[in-house]
Parts: sequence; structure tokens; C-alpha cells
Amino acid sequence: MSAPDPGISCGWRSWMVRLPPLLWLSAFFLVPFLITLKISLSDAATAMPPYLPVLDWQAGLEGWSGFLEALDFENYAVLWFDTFYRDAALSSLAYAGGASLVLVLIGTPLAYALARAPTRWQTLLVALVVVPFWTSFLIRVYAWIAILKPEGLLNAGLLRLGLIAAPLEILNTPAAVMIGLVYAYLPFMVLPLYAVMSRLDGTLREAAADLGAGPGRVFFTVTLPLAAPGIAAGALLCFIPMIGEFIIPDLLGGSDTLMLGRVLWSEFFSNRDWPLASAVAVLMLLIVIGPVVLFRDAGGGEAGR
Repeated sequence: MSAPDPGISCGWRSWMVRLPPLLWLSAFFLVPFLITLKISLSDAATAMPPYLPVLDWQAGLEGWSGFLEALDFENYAVLWFDTFYRDAALSSLAYAGGASLVLVLIGTPLAYALARAPTRWQTLLVALVVVPFWTSFLIRVYAWIAILKPEGLLNAGLLRLGLIAAPLEILNTPAAVMIGLVYAYLPFMVLPLYAVMSRLDGTLREAAADLGAGPGRVFFTVTLPLAAPGIAAGALLCFIPMIGEFIIPDLLGGSDTLMLGRVLWSEFFSNRDWPLASAVAVLMLLIVIGPVVLFRDAGGGEAGR
């Protein structure tokens, strides 16, 4: 009796390992995306469901033919030619990009301080970064309303210190949205960076110092380049969800704040235009795919080197 081919056995085991995540991604990403894509190619209707066409499975090939012929790209044409949706996309990119930049500027030194702190203090300091996750996201945003409103804590403190003569109008402005985004997503920036910086080889910094480099030069020429993958991962981890953020711009930015998340909610629940809302959702996905692909290619280039 011949022995089983080890190559076949390894291939079977490899597929058994890959199958569960593939099934998971298919069930919870690919299938919902295909449903959303199909709805985006449909037309709004006063019916249940509120879009046409709907596939008649009992009609056979004729049903499939009529179903496919009724699909069109009308909603994507609306997104392309209507400046409202283009402005919403550009505004979302501006808010997410600006907040990501601020998060990098704040999170990098904070993560560096955590990584350089004495070992006995690091667990406590990381726990303090994670503590906000223990409270409801919605409650934390409402807390910022109490802080930023004209009679809120911030204006009261500034008035008491004599730094301002009248309350500042911060709530319902772009500044309030940026504050909310930076606060809400700061842990997502700090934790990946801390994980990278805590594993950096300390002897490299010591070697640079021995060669005459000061602390600042060591940070910018040794630590920062080595931590670049963590910075990119943290920025991407924050940028992607901020593109579709709804709660923060709705509560802190007021009715004039234009972002894709608010447009998506309005089309779904106020206008009940599911096809156009689905087209907005697909547009959001296309926007976030770009940074993901760039990060993947950059990571592949780093691995190749």
C-alpha cells in the first residue's frame, strides 16, 4: 500500500485553515456588499421593499432577464453630477484626513512616552488610555456637548481665568467636530503605536546617542522611521471609520455639517431612498479602499526590503 502524498495532505489542511475565515468574510462582507450593490442599481419605489426591481425566482430565465435589464447606474450619475454629494465626500475626506493628522501629532509622542515609561507604570498608563472604552460612545459625545456649549465647562473655566471676555461659540462648528473625532479615536491611534514602539530595539537609540545624536535627533532619525508602520496602521485605523462617522458630526457639528455618514442616514431614514443611500455606501467603500491598498503596497515594499 502506497503512503499518502504529503503534498495533498498539507494542501487539505491548508484549506481547512483558510475555510472558516473565507466563510466568515463571505457571509458578513461579500454577501451584504452584493446586496447593497444590487440595491444601488435599483430605483426607489413606494413599496416593500422600497426599491425596484425585485427578482421573481419563479419566473425562471425571463424573470432574470427582466431583472437584469431593469438595473441601471442612475444613482451613481446623481452622485457624480450633484455637487451636494461631491461636497459631502470632500468634506468627509477633509474631516477624516485632518483629524488623522492631528491624531498622529498627538498620538506619536504619547505612545512614545508610554513605551519609554518604567515597566511598572506601563500597564497603568495603557489602562488609562483604554478607560474611555468602558463608557458608552454616545454618552461620551453628549459629555462633550456639556463641555463645549456656550454655558459649558470650557467657557466657564476660560471666563473664570480671564482668558476670554465672552463665551466662545464652539459647539455646532467644524472645530467641535474635530475635537470630537480626535477625542473619540485617540486610543485607536495610541495603542498600535505603543505596540510598535514598545518592541523597538533600545540598542539602536543607544548607538545613535553614542555617535553624538541628541534626544531629538535620535527620535526623528531612529525611532520615528522604525515606528512608521505603526503610525500608518494607526492613522488608517482611525481614518476609515471617521469617513462614515455620523454621531459626532450630528451632535457636535449641527445641521450644517456635511459628511457622508449623515447623508447616508438621511437618505435611508428620512428620504427612504434606499437605492441612492446604497450608492452612497458603495462610494464610501471605494473611498476607503484607496488608503487600504496604498498601505498594503507600502507594507509589501517594506517586507521586500
